[in-house]
Amino acid sequence: MIVKHTKPTQEMLPGLGRKTLAHGEKGLMTQFKLKAGAELPAHSHPHEQIGYLVSGRIVLDIGGEKQEMEPGDSWAIPGDVVHSALTLEDAVAIEVFVPVREDYLD
Repeated sequence: MIVKHTKPTQEMLPGLGRKTLAHGEKGLMTQFKLKAGAELPAHSHPHEQIGYLVSGRIVLDIGGEKQEMEPGDSWAIPGDVVHSALTLEDAVAIEVFVPVREDYLD
């Protein structure tokens, strides 16, 4: 099955955009574009979240553990774990959510 998403990046919060790249029955892949200084407030959701930093620098706080991430770094966030992010310089991240985040479908 090929699913082509052609909608533009949607602004979620100031300086934080997301675009659903593809999804299947069990997972969804999203691109996030983050501007320097943008903050993703602490939150949680039932979805497992696996990410890869393509460019830029961010600080992730996953369950109270902070780590600066650079291009090429990756992470995994279990479902229901509180996490947040601070963007140190413009960044692009690719993340996969399992199960599919229905709220991220175009």
